[in-house]
Amino acid sequence: MKTVQAAFGLASIFAATFALAQGAVDKRRSGYQDMGEALQKMQDDDMANPGLLFVQLGEQLWGKPAGAANKSCADCHGAAAASMKGVAARYPAIPKDTAGKDVGRPVDLEGRINLCRAAQQRAAPFALESRELLALEAYVARQSRGQPIAPPSDPRLGPFREQGAEIYRRRQGQLNLSCAVCHDDNAGKKLAGVTIPEAHPTGYPIYRLEWQSLGSLKRRLRNCLVGIRAEAYAYDAPEYVALEIYLMDRAKGMVIEAPGVRP
Repeated sequence: MKTVQAAFGLASIFAATFALAQGAVDKRRSGYQDMGEALQKMQDDDMANPGLLFVQLGEQLWGKPAGAANKSCADCHGAAAASMKGVAARYPAIPKDTAGKDVGRPVDLEGRINLCRAAQQRAAPFALESRELLALEAYVARQSRGQPIAPPSDPRLGPFREQGAEIYRRRQGQLNLSCAVCHDDNAGKKLAGVTIPEAHPTGYPIYRLEWQSLGSLKRRLRNCLVGIRAEAYAYDAPEYVALEIYLMDRAKGMVIEAPGVRP
């Protein structure tokens, strides 16, 4: 009898432990998991992933002197494989080397690149969504592939994160939709034959077949705003950075895939 009770007790402990472990499994899905096998293979194969063409250009720009200072990124940071590992997983962040109205304002990875370009190279910032900026962003982000998203614990980011969360949940546009209606309430369902993703920013910058080009998270967010027939923010609007802060926090612990491929 005691043997049976002991066995039953062990089985109960095992079942409880198993259930707890199952509950702890991260059920979030990257857009990669919602794609077909052919697109997954395209992203995984560096010889087939078209985003790698931008990575190659970014590598060239990394070592190319520019601006009045005639300095390259490599002059300050050395080999990107070491110095940039994990960097993309920690942005947006509040930089130290800002002045005036920009003090205390967070920047995304593109903004960080342009800050370095202006301050260290003394060169004109790249135009937002330009081939050069996307290429450098892709090259830097590539060094974090496989790293978990790890937003900074900086308490100053709190108000910006709250702003991003409010924008994410706010209904807007002629269709009266919010980001949350699609990507929380209806994630996994089909829209025009394509699976609605959970909107985790794991693969940016991404190469979208629809665009036939690499694009930033800002471009994707603008597409969504246009899709719900809302007025899109300007590319340099702080709302995009606030949204990215919230989205990166929402995806905390998920793995960086950049440069990703999407339909």
